[in-house]
Amino acid sequence: MGYQLNGKALPLDVAWTNPDTGVQHPANWLRLSTERDRELLGITWVADATNNYDQRFYWGVDNPKQLNDEAILDEDGNDTGEVQTGLKTLWKAKQNEIAASLLAPSDWRVVKVLEVNTSFSAAKTALPTKWQTYRAAVRTACNTRQSEIDACSDVAALKELLFGSATIEQQQTDSDGNGVVDDDGNAVMETVANPSIATTWPDPVE
Repeated sequence: MGYQLNGKALPLDVAWTNPDTGVQHPANWLRLSTERDRELLGITWVADATNNYDQRFYWGVDNPKQLNDEAILDEDGNDTGEVQTGLKTLWKAKQNEIAASLLAPSDWRVVKVLEVNTSFSAAKTALPTKWQTYRAAVRTACNTRQSEIDACSDVAALKELLFGSATIEQQQTDSDGNGVVDDDGNAVMETVANPSIATTWPDPVE
C-alpha cells in the first residue's frame, strides 16, 4: 500500500518531482501534506489487497491459523499432556455463547413455571409451547452448527461456513446437469442459497 501519482508509487521520505508540473518536492512533503494538498495534485492512497486477511482465521496472507486441537510437544518431541487449542474448538465454544445469549431472555419463564408448579412435568406443561419449541430449536441449531464446524476440512471452509454470503451466483443447469448457456454462448447465471454456510439460528419469538 502507499501513495501513488499517475499510477506510480511515491515512497515516503524520498524527494520526488511532479511529472505533470515539473515541481520538485522535498522528502518530507508527503508526511507534512494534508489530504486536500494531495487531492489537488491527484495523489491517491492505494491499499495493497494482497496484505488483507481476516485476523480471526489467519496469521497473515496465506497463513491460516491452526484448525484442530494439537498436542504440545517438548523440545524432544514428547507429548507434554497439554493441548494447543484450534479454531474449531474456539468457534464451537462461540456457538455455545450465542445459544446462551438467545436463551437468556426467556430463562425467567422457565424459572417461573418451575417455582409455581409442584413437579417438573407440570412445569413443562405450563410453559407455552412456542417457548418450548423455540428453546429446543436454539439448542438443536447450536449442536448442528458445531457438527458443521467439525466437518470443515480447512480454514477457508470454516470461514465460509460462519461468514459466507447467504446466496451465491452459479450457472444454471438443465435436467441432465449440464450448464445452461444463452444464444451467444454465455453462461446463464442464477442466484441460489449458499450450500456452504452454517445452519441459521431460529427466529426470535415475540
